[in-house]
Amino acid sequence: MQTYTVALDDRAYPIHIGSDLLARMDLIIPHLPQKRVALITNEIVAPLYLSELQGALEKADVDVVPVILPDGESHKSWATLSKVFDALIAARCERGTTVMALGGGVVGDISGFAAATYQRGVPFIQVPTTLLAQVDSSIGGKTAINHPLAKNMIGAFYQPRVVISDMRTLLTLPERELKAGLAEIIKHGLIRDEEFFSWIEENIDRILAREMDALAHAVFRSCEIKGEVVVKDERELGDRALLNFGHTFGHAIENGFGYGTWLHGEAVAAGMALASDLSMQMGMIGRPDAERICRLLVRAGLPVAAKGITAQRLQELMSMDKKAKDGKLRFILLDRIGSASIRSDVTPKALAGTLELVS
Repeated sequence: MQTYTVALDDRAYPIHIGSDLLARMDLIIPHLPQKRVALITNEIVAPLYLSELQGALEKADVDVVPVILPDGESHKSWATLSKVFDALIAARCERGTTVMALGGGVVGDISGFAAATYQRGVPFIQVPTTLLAQVDSSIGGKTAINHPLAKNMIGAFYQPRVVISDMRTLLTLPERELKAGLAEIIKHGLIRDEEFFSWIEENIDRILAREMDALAHAVFRSCEIKGEVVVKDERELGDRALLNFGHTFGHAIENGFGYGTWLHGEAVAAGMALASDLSMQMGMIGRPDAERICRLLVRAGLPVAAKGITAQRLQELMSMDKKAKDGKLRFILLDRIGSASIRSDVTPKALAGTLELVS
């Protein structure tokens, strides 16, 4: 097991990464103010891991309130959030009851938002079971639900007390979900660490083959990169926005095709290809680097284009992006592989050149 600590002063928390951690109550019990847990999962994860985690908790004399949600991005909504609140209230959950998320990014985001707002805040623990959640959404305290007009528009910053990333859960992950998680791993290398990006290029086949040492390194290094950025800018007032490389295009793609049609990581991959092209259009990187990025995304089995949506519609959806400032859209672009910056000076000509790829 490896542990990385997100060093947020008195709200610092550990991320434990290893195999067979679901039964490790020594990693969980110290973070429970009372021995009561609302264990939130979905209908896909529940048959695989709910009984194992619930059984381990109950063996440690923890009272468990299981809550099973429908699966998928289309259910990341007010209606699903209300189901969580209904369950918490019906079970008379108190302020000392811990909300625990067992699942991927949708479960984690909904559970975290519920924890942030139920009785004005209750303890929260993340147990991510997808690669994307282990390397991205379970870290940093972003919680949210979608609005029909924009993704993740309604939410709160709310940090977990501990993150338990059991690598064994990745063995049951569908191939498409594994590849979607790879998009966020590649993103971390692109914005922060060229050496890590090169390592991914060299080890992509091992990751796809689910070799545990390769997966563990990819998860741990991603946690380090995201954690370092979050500690410097927890509430995304500045450089934390760099973690959204590919997301301005990606969120618009998800919304434009309908939530759930594209997996989040797939949309981010296509968004990174577009953002790399825009970086080239702006003269920040050369064509060889833009092509190198696309080659790796293709090797990872990820999309690099978003045919089927008009450039005008994509622009309309991007105008809802949360990174907009003073009414002006900002993009995360690459200065080089391993370094990114926030740009609000993208020219209409450069953007039009990139959007030709989706027309």
